[in-house]
Amino acid sequence: MEKNKELVEKLVHINRITKVVKGGRRFGFSALVVVGNQTGKIGVAHAKAKQVPDAIKKANDLAKRNLIQIPLREGRTIHHDIVGKDGAGKIKLRYAPKGTGIIAGGPVRAVCEVLGIKDLVAKSLGTSNPHNVIRATVKALKNQNSPKYISNLRNKKISEIIEKRGS
Repeated sequence: MEKNKELVEKLVHINRITKVVKGGRRFGFSALVVVGNQTGKIGVAHAKAKQVPDAIKKANDLAKRNLIQIPLREGRTIHHDIVGKDGAGKIKLRYAPKGTGIIAGGPVRAVCEVLGIKDLVAKSLGTSNPHNVIRATVKALKNQNSPKYISNLRNKKISEIIEKRGS
């Protein structure tokens, strides 16, 4: 369980939920959290509890259990431009040259930071609901193809797949 020590946890959104009962209102809280090791692993989770710290802890534990690996280019950006859609959330992620930084809004920025992406341009279209935006982002990142994967598919060397710059 030493992997969990280097995981970065980021709280994206907290929502207050109200249940009206005979004696008044009962409040609950839901937390949306992203967890990653900044080298390509990421987990996303949503949990509810009566207190905010409990909801965050629950979400963190859930996210740590559901980690997925995302291929990164040079450990700093994505391999190619991608579009992801989930519900009303639509996201465009674009590869960016070294030194660009993360040009993205709240939820997408959180995903990129915990994933270890340093250069990326993103645009969220449609909804601004953090749940849908994050799900669309993760879906887009999963659909990305690395040169290693494509070279295996085509039975070619990676050098034959990647275009040479300046030629």
